[in-house]
Amino acid sequence: MGAKNYRDLLIWQRAMDLVEMVYRVTAGFPQEEAYGLKQEMRRCAVSIPSNIAEGQGRESARDFVRFLNMGNGSRRELETQTIIARRLDYLSELQCSEVLGLSGEVGHLRHGLVKSLKPA
Repeated sequence: MGAKNYRDLLIWQRAMDLVEMVYRVTAGFPQEEAYGLKQEMRRCAVSIPSNIAEGQGRESARDFVRFLNMGNGSRRELETQTIIARRLDYLSELQCSEVLGLSGEVGHLRHGLVKSLKPA
């Protein structure tokens, strides 16, 4: 399945960058969001590289694809929450664009990886 370690995968590395970005941009959320949108966004962000790592550790490409797809669901959930945070003025337009841009890059990488793992 290519890389011997999930940490060698560019998708995992970029997903980790996304986690850092989400933690930074949500740090400025209002106190009343401490257990709401802020935690949901962080949970989704963490789920993405976690699923990549777990899937890469599985015995088959089919399992890996399944975990990549679960991570993609979390990525789309994060994008929706990012848009909600922007609409509530918790994020600036720039912060929103940066999160969505990096999330889109992770999505592109996932698509390519899934294609490479599926039999021809």
